[in-house]
Amino acid sequence: MKKILVSLMLALGLMATAQSSAMEMDKEMMQQMVQHSIQKWKIEDGVSVQDAVESMQLRANLLNFMMVADLPLSEQVKAMGVEDVPYMRILAFCDALIANEMVKFDIIFSGFLPCRIAVVEDENGDGWITTMNMDMMLHAVDLTPELEPLAVKVRDVIYEIVEAGRTGDF
Repeated sequence: MKKILVSLMLALGLMATAQSSAMEMDKEMMQQMVQHSIQKWKIEDGVSVQDAVESMQLRANLLNFMMVADLPLSEQVKAMGVEDVPYMRILAFCDALIANEMVKFDIIFSGFLPCRIAVVEDENGDGWITTMNMDMMLHAVDLTPELEPLAVKVRDVIYEIVEAGRTGDF
């Protein structure tokens, strides 16, 4: 009986070790997926984070993309009593008609809405812009022939908004 119990414990230990290794490998794969799912651009020298935000807001307006949310997170953190907070702001843009079509196609797209663009400063005071890697999403989903050009349009507009922010162009 002792031998059976010891054998069972060893087998469970080996299974736990194998499962732990698989989970660690899955964690590495997940970390890579997260890294590839987000794109980041350094804001050009001479362009402040505030200039970047204003440029993106103006470009979105020119392209008829509505800014539907503005989350000044660093201001919120400061209001909660934390000092020396790096700039952190998330803007959300949307074309409601395209969003409606995408969600009608598959409700999972509601989790990606609206398109978010973050403007942050790193520990060196350098400004960065991040957003979802829309190319990755476009290649991962089989859209209808009617929806694909709409998704491409959203991608192109979001990247044009980002480029305006990165360079400070109005």
